[in-house]
Amino acid sequence: MTIATGRPTTDPAAGHDTALAPLLAVTDLHFAYPDGHVALEGVSLSIGRSEKVALIGPNGAGKSTLMLHLNGIHLAQRGTVAVDGSPIDRKTVGRVRAQVGLVFQDPDDQLFSPTVYDDVAFGPLHMGVPEGEIPGRVTRALAAVGLEGFENRLPHHMSLGQRKRAALATVLSMEPSVLVLDEPSAGLDPRGRRELINLLLDLPQTMIVSTHDMRLVADIFERTVIMDDGRIVADGATAEILADRELLESHGLEQP
Repeated sequence: MTIATGRPTTDPAAGHDTALAPLLAVTDLHFAYPDGHVALEGVSLSIGRSEKVALIGPNGAGKSTLMLHLNGIHLAQRGTVAVDGSPIDRKTVGRVRAQVGLVFQDPDDQLFSPTVYDDVAFGPLHMGVPEGEIPGRVTRALAAVGLEGFENRLPHHMSLGQRKRAALATVLSMEPSVLVLDEPSAGLDPRGRRELINLLLDLPQTMIVSTHDMRLVADIFERTVIMDDGRIVADGATAEILADRELLESHGLEQP
């Protein structure tokens, strides 16, 4: 495990070597909101292809602000964020949003159309995907989240777990290379949570997931990053980080 402030981690013993051609690279990222609140102070992070990384830390640590930089909702004030070697800026942000799919905690933030089909088709249509390709994308995305046959369902008549999976499908239909998820297990019952775990384990995309669900971290992720006070304070093998009670408690976290 590496405990540091905003420094890229290469830890072959932990099973990841992100220094070599990372798919997602954040370098010395700083960000402050208009009211003067400093949310990020020198965050650096590299994530390799197909890695699944948990992002944990107390409320107000900067996790959500970092996630909003990963697909260009926020743009770097200082430092860089790059996807597949291409920095995110005003010229590239449209393309990046197709590469990096962001799934919010509340699925109702992403489900706003009359039917599930319309919601899942929305992203590809607005990306300029030919209309003839849209049905296939919708079918594949719904199959990936276990919602085959839900095309004509009304999202507000579905369970929370189903709506969360439908929200994920709206992102998968854009065929991203990176998935960024915010608190995906929040509010789920045990069955919905187990379905989510199986789904996330099966998805092939590079993944970074912000969560307070420490059991989810233990069940899915080989690598965990801790943020606190706008900085990365630890980055390493999940088993090692979760075994360090003192480290977790010093950053407002508990062992699973």
